[in-house]
Amino acid sequence: MDLLNHDLAHEFPEHVEKMRALKGSDARFGKLFSEYDEDNHAIKKYELGGGVITDEALEVLKKNRLKIKDEIYQRLLAS
Repeated sequence: MDLLNHDLAHEFPEHVEKMRALKGSDARFGKLFSEYDEDNHAIKKYELGGGVITDEALEVLKKNRLKIKDEIYQRLLAS
């Protein structure tokens, strides 16, 4: 199991097709998806030692990623 793999397809495998459709039809969903992806890539880079960041700043990134993921999930359930 890849503990660093938090991309949305792995987080919500049952909603992959719905996410694909919403990215094209819902501007807010598309923006959330992009923001999540950016934060997720940054977190993975830092966790793999590809940059320097304080523990506090990394925690802020992780909390933001979680907040975005929660909103994405709510939008998936509502659609």
